[in-house]
Amino acid sequence: MDIQLKDRTRDTVTTYHEKVKKPKIRAMLPQKERTLEEALADYEKSQLPGAGSYGETIWADGLYVGDIWCYQIHTDQTPNAMISYCIFEEDFWSRGIATRAVSAFLHKILSRYHLISIGAFVLASNPASIQVLVKNQFSIRERFVEDGVESVYLQYGKG
Repeated sequence: MDIQLKDRTRDTVTTYHEKVKKPKIRAMLPQKERTLEEALADYEKSQLPGAGSYGETIWADGLYVGDIWCYQIHTDQTPNAMISYCIFEEDFWSRGIATRAVSAFLHKILSRYHLISIGAFVLASNPASIQVLVKNQFSIRERFVEDGVESVYLQYGKG
């Protein structure tokens, strides 16, 4: 399967915004409820020089299937960021797409931002996502419960 990362656009932001409303997605990728206008405004901010976030789209065999992004990018003395991703097309789950997309994205952001560490939060009820990160050399650093929900913090690199 051909996996590619491509630039985000206003159209892909619109598509993503609609796709992640599915109950199965919301159960694994909790997000604050946002309007399309808020999502597009965040996208516009990410396009500015010095933006604190950066994202790309994930394509599998020519089909747009998800997004991957880093946020809270800090490039000071200990450059670090957080990473998140979502394969919103359920027919493409458990096919290695996220693992390959994370690997490719890590190479880009490590060199682009000279990051020393990258963190990720994952719901403990989403073991597939935890496995994707472990396969990409993230290690589990902490398990915690917040608002009655168990989560896992993973980290890549030093920190």
